Amino acid sequence: MPLLKLQNVEKYYGNRSSLTKAVNDISFTVEKGEFTAIMGASGSGKTTLLNCISTIDRVTAGHIFLEDTDITKLKGKALNKFRREKLGFIFQDFNLMDTLTAYENIALALSIQKRSAKDIDKAVKNVAEQLGITEVLEKYPYQMSGGQKQRVASARAIVTEPKLILADEPTGALDSKSAKLLLERFSYLNHEHDATIMMVTHDSFTASYASRVLFIKDGKLFNEINRGGDSRKQFFDKIIDVVTLLGGDVSDAL
Repeated sequence: MPLLKLQNVEKYYGNRSSLTKAVNDISFTVEKGEFTAIMGASGSGKTTLLNCISTIDRVTAGHIFLEDTDITKLKGKALNKFRREKLGFIFQDFNLMDTLTAYENIALALSIQKRSAKDIDKAVKNVAEQLGITEVLEKYPYQMSGGQKQRVASARAIVTEPKLILADEPTGALDSKSAKLLLERFSYLNHEHDATIMMVTHDSFTASYASRVLFIKDGKLFNEINRGGDSRKQFFDKIIDVVTLLGGDVSDAL
C-alpha cells in the first residue's frame, strides 16, 4: 500500500468567466521511503499541488490519501491533528519564531504534542546532531546564517518523525554551499531513517538529490523519471534533458 495516493486531483481558481486550472487531473502514488521532487516552471501548478497535499489548499475535485486517510475530507480538529502528527513542513523563508531560540523553535512541535520535557530534550539534541546545528541551539534566528536557519527549520519539521516531509523550494534562499549541505542531510534522512520526502523545486541540481522527479506543465503531469542505479551526475543530466523538453524555462543552473 503506497504511503501517499493522489486520485484525479484538480484545483481551480476564479469563476466561470476566468477559470484557472492550477492542477488539472493529476494522479500518482508515493511509496514509503521515497524522495520525490516536483519540478515545473513558475505558474505550472507545482506549489499548488504541494499545498493541496499539505492541506493548506482544498482540492476542487479528486482525492488525496495518506495511508488509509482521505485527507480531502478532514476538517476542524481532525485536520489540525493530522497536520500536527503526520506532516512536517519546510518552507523557503524558514518561518522560525524570532523570539524563540533554535532549541525552542524545534521543541515547539513536540510541546504541542504534550511530550515530556525529558523526551523533548532528547529528541531536540538528537535531531540537532543529525543536522549539524548543535552549536546554534541557544541562538536566536537573527544570530544565525541562512543555512543554519534552514537547518533549524528542517529539524523542526522532522523532530516529530512525521509520515511525510513536505519542502517548498527549501534551497531557494540559500547559497550553493548551504544548499548542498541541506540536500545531503535530506539524503541522509531518506536513506538512514527511511523518511518520505516530497520537495518542490525549480532547480535541476536540487532535484538531482531525489530518487524520482515528477514534471508538471500547465497543471498536468508532463513526465516522470526515476534515478534507479544512476549516479547523481547521470540523473542530473536526465533531468536537464526533460527540462529542455519542457521548454528550458525551469532553472537548470548548477
